[in-house]
Amino acid sequence: MSENNELYFDEEGIPSADRRNIKANVSSAVIKRLPRYFRYLRELIRMGKTRVSSAELSRMMNVTASQIRQDLNCFGGFGQQGYGYNVNYLYTKICEILGVGSGFRAALIGCGNLGSALVKSPMFEKRGVDVVAIFDVSAGLIGKTMGNVTVYSMEKLEKTLASFDVDIAILTLPKENATEVAERLSKTNIKGIWNFTGKELQMDDAIIVENVHIGDSLMTLCYEIESKMSDNNSASK
Repeated sequence: MSENNELYFDEEGIPSADRRNIKANVSSAVIKRLPRYFRYLRELIRMGKTRVSSAELSRMMNVTASQIRQDLNCFGGFGQQGYGYNVNYLYTKICEILGVGSGFRAALIGCGNLGSALVKSPMFEKRGVDVVAIFDVSAGLIGKTMGNVTVYSMEKLEKTLASFDVDIAILTLPKENATEVAERLSKTNIKGIWNFTGKELQMDDAIIVENVHIGDSLMTLCYEIESKMSDNNSASK
């Protein structure tokens, strides 16, 4: 029981963890599922749904109802016995856990095809991240705007990051330049790097890195297709 004598329950009425300790010892697998809850809850809100059970979420997300309850219990449960989950309330809590609305500021480094596509995406606004600056080495781009964001010279990287109080650096520059830029970023006050370069980056504990390999996702899809084709061929013999 928490210090204010308030006990929280999951949707089956089982006492859950104290919400003030919600982020302690949460596995990476659970954390990686949280954005899926965010997306599906947004969809339920658009549909006008006011409540949902773990069984309904299970059918939507292709995750067992038991897994959903376990995941949410890591953060306090959020359910009501005999009712399920209040969609708007659960969405608000998931947003809080994921830092949506925390006012994070991002800068994109590398204004090639991928960078240009990302900065024009509504993804950032939907997730509460404000892209405030773009950096590139091309003289023809510097001073121009892309997606209403100004492109700055890489020569002004550190000074501009500081002036905008940037939290997140998004790397979409060539792989061979990733290490050099990461070293420069290590001397700034940024808190995280979203890395699309294909180069595995590791920083000290002060900067969190999310290395994104788009090709890995494609290869996973290819594997699944190949496996299904093999199973179908075996079944037809």
